[in-house]
Amino acid sequence: MSETSAGLLLYRRRSEGLEIFLAHPGGPFWKKKDLGAWTIPKGVVEPSEELLAAACREFREETALEPHGPYLELGSIRLKSGKIVHAWAWEGDADPSQAQSNTIVIEMPRGSGRKITVPEVDRCEWFSVERARAKMNPAQTVLLDRLQAAIGRK
Repeated sequence: MSETSAGLLLYRRRSEGLEIFLAHPGGPFWKKKDLGAWTIPKGVVEPSEELLAAACREFREETALEPHGPYLELGSIRLKSGKIVHAWAWEGDADPSQAQSNTIVIEMPRGSGRKITVPEVDRCEWFSVERARAKMNPAQTVLLDRLQAAIGRK
């Protein structure tokens, strides 16, 4: 069975258009990756955890920012890995320089048995919808389409 994740897409309205708040994964594998690497803050849903509660928890863990509704359901997507991601959008504002992530332990290099601790997210940033499309994991860009259709803005 595929792993299930949940996440939040934070957006804000500016005179120039919508802006999308994205997170860049931490660790050596992602260090030099940019286009197609950014993501909405998201993570694994724990057993018996409500999907929206998991999305909010993951947002807090990966950014140290407190999400607040109302939340707009964006449905689910399937990543290349087979993972299902359930997503919600919420309108708000945040200072990316204040974002702080939890840490995770990874094996580096893979198969070496050597463990290192890295931030799950190394930075966050606001992007126009157009830039977000280029920066995001391609499977997640449909969430931008759904958000724009739901709120009626480009």
